[in-house]
Amino acid sequence: MPEFLEQSEKLVKLARKLSVSEIQKLMGVSEKIAVLNAERFKSWKRSFSPENSRPAIMAFKGDVYEGIEAWTLGGKDQQWFQKHLLILSGLYGLLRPLDLMQPYRLEMGLPFSNGTGKNLYSFWGEELTDKVEEREKKLILNLASNEYFKAIKPKKLSARIVTPQFKDWKNGQYKMISFFAKKARGMMVRYVVDNRIEKAEDILGFDREGYSFNEELSKEDAPVFTRTIS
Repeated sequence: MPEFLEQSEKLVKLARKLSVSEIQKLMGVSEKIAVLNAERFKSWKRSFSPENSRPAIMAFKGDVYEGIEAWTLGGKDQQWFQKHLLILSGLYGLLRPLDLMQPYRLEMGLPFSNGTGKNLYSFWGEELTDKVEEREKKLILNLASNEYFKAIKPKKLSARIVTPQFKDWKNGQYKMISFFAKKARGMMVRYVVDNRIEKAEDILGFDREGYSFNEELSKEDAPVFTRTIS
């Protein structure tokens, strides 16, 4: 089960007060998607079951999760994943891969007013940082987007933080292209679980879909992986 359900319930109660048009404006989505999410907030309940929820790693969609291909993981891989991966979430705070979650849309960076401030960063405060510190004091491989990692306060963590970057050759130089970088972050997650990596230097062998470690562009704790697509 998700660890911060009490906090999630508070956010859901606040979200239920929003009209469809307010949700549409807040999230920048179509009326159809706003209606869907209003219904999701309305039907959300504290009791989770196979009927109303799914494991987080199987429920999230998008380029990062396409890169992970979690649906192909075996049982032992899933258990290793559960012990080593944390997913940052606007609604649930932190999720382990097999934690159940009900569908929602509430991105971390939204200006969603709550009792603590004007956004979710103020809502979560230092809770997520404290939980990460409790779980890991040696090494954190940060594959979150800037929007989500902003919910963590790195200076309050004991662990070394390594943040890989992924760049593609375009117009005569290596650039970070959002679509490709997102999928590459997911592929790196999968590379870590496939190889049971627990040392920072062991990610330098990452070679999926044409990427390779670029020592020249890399900095300490910010390894860069590049590729050239013809």
